[in-house]
Order: sequence, then structure tokens, then C-alpha cells
Amino acid sequence: MVAAVSSGWYLSLAAVLFSLGAVGVMIRRNPLVMFMCVELMLNAVNLTFVTFARELDDVGGQVVVFFVLVVAAAEVVVGLGIIVSILRRRPAATADDASLLRG
Repeated sequence: MVAAVSSGWYLSLAAVLFSLGAVGVMIRRNPLVMFMCVELMLNAVNLTFVTFARELDDVGGQVVVFFVLVVAAAEVVVGLGIIVSILRRRPAATADDASLLRG
């Protein structure tokens, strides 16, 4: 017999994941860690969308998750391009080095 997990648990997990991602973005200066934290926040939002889609018995939330995944993939492509361009100029990348990319 499988115990049913209520929507409150999923929403609590999403809140914890989003908080961890937000703290990581605010505290860390490494762009790669910041990207991972943003991905964590996006996945927390996806978990919320899926939870409400399940609760309301509607597929609209699951469709939005696909759009969020596409935005996350585009963000990674652009972000990694910026990080690689910073690393070509400097031995280590920090978020403060992004201002060096100005023409």
C-alpha cells in the first residue's frame, strides 16, 4: 500500500528548494554556482506548477513546465557562452568580471 503524499508536502519541498536557490544566488559569486542555483529555483517553480496541475486536474501547469524548461535551456546556453568568454580573458570567473565584457 502506497501512502499518498499531499500537495502541501510538494509545495513545502518547492519552497525549500526555491529558498536554497535564492540564497545561493545571493551569497555565491561564482557564475557556475549561480547558474545551478537559478536552475534549482526554476525546478522549484516547475514542481509548484505540476503540483497545482495535479491538484486542479488540469494539464495547463504541465504545459507551462515545458516552457520553463525551454527558457532554462536557453539561459544555460547564453550564460555558459558569457562564462567562457570571461574565462578566455581571466584565469578565474566571478560575477563581478561580467562588467569587463563591455566594449
